[in-house]
Amino acid sequence: MKLVANPFKGKDKLVDGYPYPSVDEDRVSALLNLCPVAKETPLADVSSNGSVGALWVKDERSRMGLGSFKALGAAYVIARQAWDASNGEPDAESLIGRTYVTASAGNHGMSVAAGARVFGAQAVVYIAETVPESFAARLADRGATVVRQGAGYAASMAAAAKAAEENGWTLLSDSSWEGYAELPHILMEGYLQMAAEAVRQCPTVPTHVVLQAGVGGLAGAVAAYVRKVWGNAPEIVVVEPVAAPALQASVEAGAAVIADGPDSIMGRLDCKEPSLIALNGLARDADAFLTLSDEDVKGCLGVMAEMGLETTASGGAGLAAVLDGAAREKIGLTGTSRVLCFLSEVPD
Repeated sequence: MKLVANPFKGKDKLVDGYPYPSVDEDRVSALLNLCPVAKETPLADVSSNGSVGALWVKDERSRMGLGSFKALGAAYVIARQAWDASNGEPDAESLIGRTYVTASAGNHGMSVAAGARVFGAQAVVYIAETVPESFAARLADRGATVVRQGAGYAASMAAAAKAAEENGWTLLSDSSWEGYAELPHILMEGYLQMAAEAVRQCPTVPTHVVLQAGVGGLAGAVAAYVRKVWGNAPEIVVVEPVAAPALQASVEAGAAVIADGPDSIMGRLDCKEPSLIALNGLARDADAFLTLSDEDVKGCLGVMAEMGLETTASGGAGLAAVLDGAAREKIGLTGTSRVLCFLSEVPD
């Protein structure tokens, strides 16, 4: 467990040539209003847990029937492109002939598959050899063509990028890297919907917002919106696995770095390289970066389930930082703190 204060807060970009996260939530809500399953997700008040003065958890497990906040990402990009292709009248044939390709170790692939299916496009999702067959079946049920290739996520993404180039397909990743930023920027904009809902639902301004991060998409989008609406009032803490502290290590180095390490049970946060857009945003907006071990998070999952918030180690890592006594002390949470967390996915 390691806490690093952010020396770049409020300063210039850490990565030149790449944007900050969008804070234009109006474009997101306008498109979501066209979707009959795009209902607001709840904010759970679990302050009775007693770990802090007030504890609110934005529960994304029911988001658009896909079980994760990532329903707001890739599907939003595809909806935007369907809108543009149809002059503002998207339907089930707006994107016929177009194919979206990605790599996924989890819910991002479901969002690509669902969005493509709604507007008549095809989806191809590359998964690593380690991804469970049950997840491959879920993708296929959403209409995606599933390709197993690579020992890990990075190899699968390389294969997806190669397939996009060779076939003229649209590569749709939830991360950004050198030469690839336009679509991830739009994708992160989709996450603003949950941030805007949480701001409306919170009964008062939190003293702390605790956000789990892999490449940093969720954390970067929410942090940017929190600063837009609440300014510097809340402290923002970003939580990563000890095995993959890509954002923390980049802030320490003053540049984007790869933070290699062993596999983590926080599989969807086990990202060794940060999104450059998210890194720019979090270097500007976050107060601190905290790493948790697998044991730290695993020890809190039973408590979450008892609270009615059953999730995975990835989905509950931010909340674990509030429930774990040592992490709570490092962050500086007390009996008067008011904390907002995000529960990002259903159990596997």
